[in-house]
Amino acid sequence: MPQHDAQARLAVSTVIFALSPETDGDGVERPSLRVPLVRRLREPGLGRWALPGGWLPVHESLDAAAARTLNETTGLAPRYLEQLYTFGDPDRSSGERVVSVVYWALVHSDEVERAVSDENVRWFDEDDLPDLAFDHAAIIEYALRRLRTKLEYSGIAHALLGETFTMAELRGVHEAVLRKRLDPANFRRTMEASGTLVDTGERLAGTRHRPPALYRFDPAHSPVASPSPASAAPQHAASVTAPPAPRPGTHSKDTP
Repeated sequence: MPQHDAQARLAVSTVIFALSPETDGDGVERPSLRVPLVRRLREPGLGRWALPGGWLPVHESLDAAAARTLNETTGLAPRYLEQLYTFGDPDRSSGERVVSVVYWALVHSDEVERAVSDENVRWFDEDDLPDLAFDHAAIIEYALRRLRTKLEYSGIAHALLGETFTMAELRGVHEAVLRKRLDPANFRRTMEASGTLVDTGERLAGTRHRPPALYRFDPAHSPVASPSPASAAPQHAASVTAPPAPRPGTHSKDTP
């Protein structure tokens, strides 16, 4: 008989996207999207892979909890961290009702090199994910749809690149996210007409041919904003500084 007086538990999880440089048969770099997952060390879902996350303490804000659990799990403190959606189907976790407030984060490949990576934390290509616990496969697919939609009208690609970048590198981000090749000339015209880029006047050094121009995003179009007040609507981007992890590899794996 169901316990009608039982209370739901509240958790926070994060979907993280980063670019992984890959080279095709012609020697051209074709980046792909990667997602870090953690291995569950207890039931339900013992041994399966899941999104990093943890329970929400009563004294902590959602933004702070997302940043903290992400840092404790992976060692990452991304510049772009935004609330994605709340997932709360009654049967998403066996044994108890769990509602998960899910965030999504974008990190540069340099940050990935400093992230935790061991037998219980692993990066996977977004098109080659393992069998995931709970509804986490559907959550990642939802986050991918959101990323592809925002890429079309915002400077969100900035979070996956360095401070300066070439037009080819920017096109690589769009191709990795949209999973299709883009015509270089048309892409250049579109981006130059968007008003979101600033030509730094510098060029990439160390290339064999004519060095390509280096660009940066106009700060007025940056997707990263200051943290919103607790009373603000939840779907705004927030730049959240995570506290240092007590020790890398202390993973939160017991939440759906």
